[in-house]
Amino acid sequence: MTEETVSKIQALNDQLRQTGAGGKIVCTQVVSELSTRDADNLFSLIRSFDNFTEDNDPHGEHDFGSVEYNGQKYFWKIDYYNHDMTGGSEDPSDPKQTTRVLTIMTAQEY
Repeated sequence: MTEETVSKIQALNDQLRQTGAGGKIVCTQVVSELSTRDADNLFSLIRSFDNFTEDNDPHGEHDFGSVEYNGQKYFWKIDYYNHDMTGGSEDPSDPKQTTRVLTIMTAQEY
């Protein structure tokens, strides 16, 4: 994958994670049962996450992260699907053929 392609994917992933635009956001049942205050605080941590390293982001796509809130570890992960959601995207750098899905879960649910 070229550096330009990776940069496009990274920007699209950051946009979804930081603004909610450009894809879908889903949460596991445990996350969806958080109080409004706790959910807002957790989502704020995810939006502001910028600790990407070789260990958690080996491809440079900003598609995975981990945050801690209230003594609990949470993961978030972005996956790339075709628009029918029947398979993977042929080109995750092209939003015209990709539906991004950001999933938020506890570490135990991963």
